[in-house]
Amino acid sequence: MKLDVIILAGGLGTRLASVVSDVPKPMAPVAGQPFLEQILKHLPKDHIRKIILAVGYKYEKIEEHYGKSYLGIPLEYSIEKEPLGTGGGIGLALAKTTADQILILNGDTYFDVNIEEMLQIHNDTNALLTLALKQIASPDRYGTVLLQDHSIVRFQEKQEGLSTGLINGGVYLASKSLVVHLPQKDKYSFETAVLEAKVSTGLLKGYISQGLFIDIGIPQDYERAQTIFA
Repeated sequence: MKLDVIILAGGLGTRLASVVSDVPKPMAPVAGQPFLEQILKHLPKDHIRKIILAVGYKYEKIEEHYGKSYLGIPLEYSIEKEPLGTGGGIGLALAKTTADQILILNGDTYFDVNIEEMLQIHNDTNALLTLALKQIASPDRYGTVLLQDHSIVRFQEKQEGLSTGLINGGVYLASKSLVVHLPQKDKYSFETAVLEAKVSTGLLKGYISQGLFIDIGIPQDYERAQTIFA
């Protein structure tokens, strides 16, 4: 079975403005290459039918660099004329998918996840959506996720002072039927309008990965990425 992949690559990089100002956030240079390259080159290529880049801000820079294919995998562009939020961006890109299962990634986060293991959980539990989760120390910057067996039972707001917690790593496996669960509007937050709205249905599952997680959205992690990927 082959997946379609959606990569959310429309970020402005507001918090990185001091370091990167003239390109979309996923094109921020990391160890001599666009950060997006790290995400693309670690994809499970044998399992992928096509890649859809959900783009907006200065998307021409991405299109000029990558063109219409990546290592033989077709590349398509889902272009937001105005920022649609994470949900609107995913909704627009989903219209270009044809596979039964879709892998959704953030273009400013690298999370090393075993997709085959994640897919196994997704299929075994009949999930609508499976989230890759990461256990981290001091998760003050993030909301945390409560997991029972493989089911996500609650999303908790950011709270200071937690010594450890499970966070949403921004890697999702979605069944094609996700489309019918999306709000009938153009602009919304995926986290609020889909994840939090659907958590009580029992259709959201979690897969805990021990792999490297790095979010380049803040300058100190962006600097850390330079060393990690060098």
